[in-house]
Amino acid sequence: MTSHLLRKPQSQSIGEGITLIQEVLTSDSPLDYVGFKLIDLAVGAVYEQTLEQDECCIVALTGKITVTEGEHRFEGIGTRESVFEKKPTDSVFVSGGASFTIEAVTPATVALCYSPAVEPRPTKLLPASGVGVVHRGKYNNQRMVHDILPDSDPSASSLLVVEVYTEGGNFSSYPPHKHDRDLLPEESLLEETYYHELAPKQGFVFQRVYTDDRSIDETMAVEHRNVVIVPAGYHPVGVPDGYTSYYLNVMAGPKRVWKFYNEPDHEWILNRD
Repeated sequence: MTSHLLRKPQSQSIGEGITLIQEVLTSDSPLDYVGFKLIDLAVGAVYEQTLEQDECCIVALTGKITVTEGEHRFEGIGTRESVFEKKPTDSVFVSGGASFTIEAVTPATVALCYSPAVEPRPTKLLPASGVGVVHRGKYNNQRMVHDILPDSDPSASSLLVVEVYTEGGNFSSYPPHKHDRDLLPEESLLEETYYHELAPKQGFVFQRVYTDDRSIDETMAVEHRNVVIVPAGYHPVGVPDGYTSYYLNVMAGPKRVWKFYNEPDHEWILNRD
């Protein structure tokens, strides 16, 4: 049975040299705040978009691109040929109402992360040099995080973007945590998408999405270039031995604060010596 929370790659041509790999819209998903698109670009291909009610973080996932919005032009941005080089990359933030183009300088994969434009913000380069790198967890609960657009950065009005690397034999987004209640300071309401890549590519991870009342309770085998949608609930990821997991998270909700709540039954693992 196919999960309504799991999206397989589309690989649909949407223009000369432009391939749509993933598209999650609020109109065709259980999400109200988060949108996500992934495109592959051949050299010289140009993707164009006009934002209406949404703001967007353009992530140069792999390859080099030039992003233009009005008088702003960011040439040849992007730092890696594979996400598994495990170094931060460049991104560009564009606010609602703006039009932008993305031109591929080399073959490139670009992630487009959307959320409501609550307030106008200036177009801005988010350089790799400014991305915070954090190592979290211990024992078999270790991962490395790239904070592309955290809540401490006021560049966006509602959007949050982060990359996470998890080595084989480890869990991440663990112990199971959630952020589906507008109950600050204890918890914030943030929807989320996970875009996954695996190394080697034939690998898979397991991700469970479930709520306290189990009105949502799905466990998915997630493969390379899949997207998992998290409208609510806990959402841990387990990575089998021998493979490395990468995922790009997009989060948004009524308040731009990331405050999560650990599932009480499993919070004890944080207190081990």
